[in-house]
Amino acid sequence: MKTVYFVLLLFLPAAIRPLHAQAQAQGQISVWRCELPGGVFVVDPVAISSVSSHEYLVDGVARVNEVTISTTGSLIARFYYLEPVKLKSPLPVGQSILDKVEEKAKDAADRMTQQTGQEPVWKKVVKNYPTSTHAHTVEYRLESKEQLDEIFTSAVNAWRRRRDVVLKIP
Repeated sequence: MKTVYFVLLLFLPAAIRPLHAQAQAQGQISVWRCELPGGVFVVDPVAISSVSSHEYLVDGVARVNEVTISTTGSLIARFYYLEPVKLKSPLPVGQSILDKVEEKAKDAADRMTQQTGQEPVWKKVVKNYPTSTHAHTVEYRLESKEQLDEIFTSAVNAWRRRRDVVLKIP
């Protein structure tokens, strides 16, 4: 009986070892891969040191919802959704005019996108050379808050479970 017990103990750790440890033993590393229209971000979940989500205002004109992924290296990834702060009129009639102006501006931008096939500049990440282009950050601008929430959840899960995850954002 003691021999059987010893043999079970000998082989049990290999059978229940986490997937990440098994992959490393075979010379592979797990990755969190996020595919976006603006590029691809790939990181070893073990190298993720923090994942955060926060919201802030920029100069009182834009609301930014941002997910930041810090790594043990020098790279920080920022994923953000940007929306204009809604203008408020003190008069009910004034608010409907502001809403119509905003709607017309959006329609014009959508028509321009359809005609040229290119997104308007305000929908893309903007960097100032050399200040922000060499700041050890990679940035991705998203189309919706839901996409941002999906990235946050996926990154946290990959980090906690330390296993391969591929997320595709259309």
